[in-house]
Amino acid sequence: MEVLRAENISKVYRQSAISLQALRHVTMTVEKGEFVAILGRSGSGKSTLLNLLAGLDRPTEGKVSIDGIHIFDLEEEKRTLLRREKMGFVFQAYELLPSLTVRENIRLPELKGDPAYMRQLLTMLEIEEYEKFYPEQLSGGQQQRVAIARALINHPSILFADEPTGNLDSKTEKIVMELLKKLVTEYQTSILLVTHNERLIKDVDRVIRLEDGEIVND
Repeated sequence: MEVLRAENISKVYRQSAISLQALRHVTMTVEKGEFVAILGRSGSGKSTLLNLLAGLDRPTEGKVSIDGIHIFDLEEEKRTLLRREKMGFVFQAYELLPSLTVRENIRLPELKGDPAYMRQLLTMLEIEEYEKFYPEQLSGGQQQRVAIARALINHPSILFADEPTGNLDSKTEKIVMELLKKLVTEYQTSILLVTHNERLIKDVDRVIRLEDGEIVND
């Protein structure tokens, strides 16, 4: 079953008389329970593509659908609600609020309380003993696990991960990638991983290579 579809999406940034084509006619899909990596060097258009697929930015042309819903046909308020319901986000910098505990950070975007699911996430990600800790009391790997739990709290159809291991050492990187693979197996969560790290692609189902804003291999 198809979770995400992008059709002929392009992005042009314009400033005065200068135009920069960041993305060129990209068409791609992600299936339910599929772990897909978008691989490319810095400046290849990876982050631009992620922002468009997640509805954080609007394409110059083209369409993006999540679970069959054309996200750019929605008003901004409804698109924001769709992101909370259907999408999860994990970033390189964790983006945890320092004044909130682990539990409070995870529950921040929660739409409906589910204590049993919350406990399941804490246990699966091996952070149950830290639920009353604050981010500054955790290692980088532990903070990233909290960020993953927060991204999953609303049972998203797709998880967008933007360089999620970029701030981690190789040992912790391996642990985080194993956890992401476990999400696919246990919850059938679709994952779209953006990275420049060739080491990570051995852990995914499919690799899309991006160069100069175009897909060169899928």
